Amino acid sequence: MLKVVHINTYDGNGGAGRACLRLSKALHAENIDSKIIVHYKFGKNPAVLTFNSNALQKAYTAATIVLERIMAKRLLKPLKRTPFSFTWFGRSVVNHPDVKAADIIHLHWVNHSFLNPSHLAELKKLNKPIVWTFHDSNAFTGGCHVRYTCDHFVRQCGYCPLLKKADADDTSHQIWQQKHDAYQQLQFNIVAPSAWMLSSVLQSSLMHDRPVLQIPNTLETNIFTPSDKQAAKKALGLPEDKFIFLTGFMPSRKDLHKGTSYLLESLDLLKERLGVKADQIELVVFGNRNEKDVPDFAFKTSFLGTISDDEKLALCYSAADAFLIPSLEDNLPYTVMESLACGTPVVAFTTGGIPDMVQHEQNGYLAEYRSSKSLADGMEWVINHTDRPTLQQQARQTVMAKYAEPVIAQRHVQLYTQLLNTAHPGGQHD
Repeated sequence: MLKVVHINTYDGNGGAGRACLRLSKALHAENIDSKIIVHYKFGKNPAVLTFNSNALQKAYTAATIVLERIMAKRLLKPLKRTPFSFTWFGRSVVNHPDVKAADIIHLHWVNHSFLNPSHLAELKKLNKPIVWTFHDSNAFTGGCHVRYTCDHFVRQCGYCPLLKKADADDTSHQIWQQKHDAYQQLQFNIVAPSAWMLSSVLQSSLMHDRPVLQIPNTLETNIFTPSDKQAAKKALGLPEDKFIFLTGFMPSRKDLHKGTSYLLESLDLLKERLGVKADQIELVVFGNRNEKDVPDFAFKTSFLGTISDDEKLALCYSAADAFLIPSLEDNLPYTVMESLACGTPVVAFTTGGIPDMVQHEQNGYLAEYRSSKSLADGMEWVINHTDRPTLQQQARQTVMAKYAEPVIAQRHVQLYTQLLNTAHPGGQHD
């Protein structure tokens, strides 16, 4: 039986963690021996292993994660709020028995004091095929996870707009150099979950000459499945006669990555356009951590808080008439895939991997990037759609055709098998 070990920083905490868990589950269904080992384990899932063998090691791991964040504040500009990882801390994984026993090592998101460049290079000792799924841009930048319009990654970074002290040999360039030196010692195949990520990899100075394949993430299509909208609204205590917009975690207006300010502006515009009909619209927000620290919305808004149960989350998607995601940069956001799987159309900006999933005016609406007016146009389009059942059906069909578990598992198995059949996997990169 083919043995695959997935290595990730966290267990189900964030998109990469969920992607890792879902892929492993899909591989199990295809009779693959798939294991997950994480740097720091939050949950109690017995299927997830950890590199921390005792409470003391776990405490040390937590301390390095926190310490990196504290130390980072000395170097980063305070108002940028763009995720950035340094390489001060790290840990070796090559001696773990499940890593040594695996046929394939599959890396996922390995930041937050986990696999820094030197510990990545150490994997060459194992002489095993390595697959690395990129859940954001960090692997091929000098530290940032979200690039926006910065193109320094196509060169050698340096002059980083996120750093207080930016010059040709700043911290971002030094990290770029560390990664370059490490990657020269290691062979690995990249998996890009979206066309946008694939294009980014091919443009990057660190990765442009590496083998890369586009394979999307998957999700549990038996859990994220359509249910009757009226019944779902009733179950959640939402008005059955109103049009419900659903959206995810609302950070502050200053958080650039999630585009909150554009959502607020577009809702204001929509309310102006609708006039008295605005009373027929409600907004539902899930994932908000602090209900007191949220913006003022143009429409009546309900806050569901953090939802950790996928079945309840699926019910929320089913209750909504449309899902709004104003994100300005995302690889292949799970909220979009989950919404479509539940038969709920999506209104989003044309950015990142979202256009891989949302087909304009087929299963949702792709608004012009950073245009609040265009986002409001999308909301208005879905409100006025004359054939919502077809729109909902097309949303579900997109996921079943492109992202269902057997489809994605088989594509990974093909890649694994191809790498194992290569005469000399792993070893020195020439």
